[in-house]
Parts: sequence; structure tokens; C-alpha cells
Amino acid sequence: TGRGIPGLEQLHVWISIPFCFAYTLALLGNCTLLFIIQADAALHEPMYFFLAMLAAIDLVLSSTTLPKMLAIFWFRDREISFYGCLVQMFFLHSFSIMESAVLLAMAFDRYVAICKPLHYTTVLTRPLITKIGMAAVARAVTLMTPLPFLLRRFHYCRGTMIAHCYCEHMAVVRLACDTRFNNIYGIAVAMFIVVLDLLFVILSYIFILRAVLQLASQEARYKAFGTCVSHIGAILSTYTPVVISSVMHRVARRAAPHVHILLAIFYLLFPPMINPIIYGVKTKQIRDHVLNLFQRKKV
Repeated sequence: TGRGIPGLEQLHVWISIPFCFAYTLALLGNCTLLFIIQADAALHEPMYFFLAMLAAIDLVLSSTTLPKMLAIFWFRDREISFYGCLVQMFFLHSFSIMESAVLLAMAFDRYVAICKPLHYTTVLTRPLITKIGMAAVARAVTLMTPLPFLLRRFHYCRGTMIAHCYCEHMAVVRLACDTRFNNIYGIAVAMFIVVLDLLFVILSYIFILRAVLQLASQEARYKAFGTCVSHIGAILSTYTPVVISSVMHRVARRAAPHVHILLAIFYLLFPPMINPIIYGVKTKQIRDHVLNLFQRKKV
């Protein structure tokens, strides 16, 4: 059973309004991105294939938790089966890991485009993009598959009420009697993913920055780095809330539970909502396509 947001139960209906708005924006934005990339042959390039992967992951991530969360807020439907909870947790965490992998792949795409432009089409071929996508899925599934099986074997001596809006790993683990191994495994996976992926993203951008600064004209530098702005925005929108939430857990341990829960919902909802806006505004081809769609409707 999910409690929703402890301490703010009387405000659930009001709290649901911005969440519902953000979820609607995420659905519309990511579906529009997928439709534009699929419909326009000019966008069948590596950068946009990775963007399509990101949009699909964001759709699954937000749809895994938001409908059930809104059911808690609107209808007080707090019941979820144990296996339903495990499935939600598996999808939530495995797709978060996939998102991190796709952001890393997009950093690699920008690195090849700027540092090795002559080899771009020969390096980033469709078979390689497919392999990268499959590797992202395989890594996430491999790391997350043990968790539901481990949680199934636990004895739960702290009730059946999760102090959260959705089945997040640590919220479920807190109900178990002995949680040492799961705590260690959860922290190890999080550190492995965030630290390793971020490290390679930062390395890519060090090489990109070096290549950009070596360009002769200032205009060429702006143009080259301009192609990275959307990706940097996506990285910041994904990792900043995660870092803030992690710091809050360490620094503000005595803060009210609803503060941590609202932050957790924010970092789940913010990237799917903001990524289509970032790419829609900053990527000329996508922006032109959206404007054309609106102009056709007016005509």
C-alpha cells in the first residue's frame, strides 16, 4: 500500500494539479518528438535516433509511476499488490539506468561529430546505434533483475504501508527486517551508474571543448558548441535533481518526509517534461517541423 505524501494527505488534490500538468506535457512533448523523428527522413541521423530513444524512455519512466500516483491523489486508491509493486520498481529503476546510458551515447555522438567529423557517418552507423541501444537495455536489465528476486525472499516486519507515492527501491527495503545486502547493492548500482556514466560524459566534453577551442573563427566555435547545448541541457535536467535529492538525504536527514518525497517525484517528472522543450527550442529541424504543423492547422 502507498501512503502518497505523508503529512500532506489533505493537500493531495491540489498537489496533483502541477503533477498532472507536467505528465500531460511529458506525454505530448515526447510523443511529438517521436512522431517528428519518424515522419521526417532528414532526421534519420544518429543524433535523432538517440533522441528518439530518450523520448521513448521518458514516456515509459513517467507512465510507470504517474497514473498510479494520480489514482492515490484523486481516488485514494492506495492499494498495489506486492508483485505489482516489484514490477513498478523494476521498470522505474531499469529505465532510469537506460536513460543514463542514452545520455552517455549522445555525448559520444557529439564527441565524434565535433572531434572526428570526417568519420562521423562511418563510425556511427545504424548497426552500431542498434548495438548501443541493445547494450543500454541489457545493462539495465542485468543490474535490476536481482532486486525483485531479493525483495521476494525478505521477511517484512514493519508493515505493508510504503511512505511514498510509488514503489521506490529504498522505500520498499525499509519495510524489510534485514536490509543490509539490499542497501549495499542499491548504493553500489547507483554509484556505478551515476559516477561511471557522468565520468565518461565529462571526458567527452573535455575533448569536445579542446576541439572547439582549436577552431579558427569564433563563429565556427559558436556553431560547433551550439550543437551540444541541447544535450548539456538534458544532462543537467536529469542529473541535477538526482544530485540535489542525494545531498538532501545526507544533509537534511531530519527534514520532513514529504520534502524528500516531493524531490523524488520532481526528479522523476522533470526530465521527461523538460527534455522535449529543450530539444524543440534548440534544434532547428525539430523547431521548424513543429512550426510547420501549426501553420498547416491554421490553413
